[in-house]
Amino acid sequence: MDKATLLTLRLANQQLISTRFTTPKDIVSYMGAMQAQDFNMAKWAIGVRIPGIKDLQVEEAVNKGDIIRTHIMRPTWHFVSRDDIRWIMGLSTPRVKIAVRSYDKYTGLTDEIVVKTNLLISKILEKESNLTRQELGVRLKEHNIDVDTHHLNHIMYHAELDGIVCSGIVKEKKQTYRLLEEIAPQKESLSKDEALYRLANKYFGSHGPATLQDFIWWSGLTTSDAKRSLELIRSEFIFEPVNDQIYIFHNSSLPHVFDEDIIHLMPAFDELFVSYKDRKEIVAKEHHKKVIVSNGVFKPAVFYNGEIIGIWNRVVKKNKIVSEVACFSEQSSSMKKLLDKAIADFAAYV
Repeated sequence: MDKATLLTLRLANQQLISTRFTTPKDIVSYMGAMQAQDFNMAKWAIGVRIPGIKDLQVEEAVNKGDIIRTHIMRPTWHFVSRDDIRWIMGLSTPRVKIAVRSYDKYTGLTDEIVVKTNLLISKILEKESNLTRQELGVRLKEHNIDVDTHHLNHIMYHAELDGIVCSGIVKEKKQTYRLLEEIAPQKESLSKDEALYRLANKYFGSHGPATLQDFIWWSGLTTSDAKRSLELIRSEFIFEPVNDQIYIFHNSSLPHVFDEDIIHLMPAFDELFVSYKDRKEIVAKEHHKKVIVSNGVFKPAVFYNGEIIGIWNRVVKKNKIVSEVACFSEQSSSMKKLLDKAIADFAAYV
């Protein structure tokens, strides 16, 4: 497998060419989970995969609870389908809790305090749903809970991990919380092998070709659990050795041929970039620090046939959202036409 083939297969599997889905829930469920730090950019990660959809339609899917924005893997914000959140949490929550133990100790957040705050938050949201973090903080303070910014953030973090709360409606452009049980009632849980199979199937089906190490990075699973996942999906996927690595992708993606150049304006932290531990095929070494800055922040990137050729940003000018693009090198007239189309696609979306 050469670099061009690998990148083409990823574009196809990530639904960035010839997408077959029409709703935000379908895209998110297919992808398994989609990293979602910046809410507006995370919505565009869905929008860029569904031609013709509008920003407000993606936001409505969040308001309805079809897709949920929560801390679920690694640990960081992700979009996840309401149908998948419970079984993914069953795999990821124990790993994430291990990852945040040191911060719990630093803030003095004990198991006893978490149990108490979880119970209080449940009672508060039963009476009044869709409260912002600040509104919940005011109510917790009335019960003598320390709610400075650090404590409140971590209290809500645990409420998410413990399946108490999830994202609510967007209220005056602010994120809110509601009870997870309202959106995704607890159902019969999957066995561990069933969950491992399902997560690996979703990841390699939507992100392949990818490696074991990519999957470990994306999922946060232990190496032994990740290897077990690969054995469970082995009969359905291609395991192709390339140099010193094994790339895994679904049988159905093999026939795909893409013979037209294409440019995508991809959001910060998009799955096309952030979901792989090894990114050597995606961005040239000399441009790496232009895309991932020193504090680990991923910038919105311009992709040409699956490879990063520049960065961009959405800015507001004269009450309009526009795209400012900075390519790493001078572009030909044909490339500029492709770039103009990508900019127009984003403008139509917003």
